[in-house]
Amino acid sequence: MARRVPGAAGGSGVLSRVEGKAPAAICRKVAMAENGGTILIWGDGTAIRNYTYVDDLVEGIYPLMQFDLEGAVNIGGEEYVTVAELVQTVIDVSGKDIRTEYIEGPVRVQARNFSKERIKSLGREAKVPLKAEIARTYRWIEEQVRVSKVRV
Repeated sequence: MARRVPGAAGGSGVLSRVEGKAPAAICRKVAMAENGGTILIWGDGTAIRNYTYVDDLVEGIYPLMQFDLEGAVNIGGEEYVTVAELVQTVIDVSGKDIRTEYIEGPVRVQARNFSKERIKSLGREAKVPLKAEIARTYRWIEEQVRVSKVRV
């Protein structure tokens, strides 16, 4: 059985500019930006993503170990968001007034939509909504930036 995991968010995210996933990278950019500042985002903001809180992903793996399923099972939530919406969610959570500038850069896939029906048939669904994921992640990253003075 193959387990397909969407983009993970939350927990103690990676602060490095090379290794971080989009939610952590955007949280880091906003945390480091001065109120009233501007952050740069690759692409035009229309790419669609699905991020699931890491605890939901871990809890989604356990039921899969209890069943002998064939084929792929997609673990993750049903909440899809454009990159622009993700950025705005981070800005809203931060409480800052931040402008965004979209620039050329790697976007990779424009969108993916994997069915979650098989994991739902096992009684499992992601529980943590995106805004709560981002709020938890942002608070942690904001503290790390404050303490360590991490720079882009």
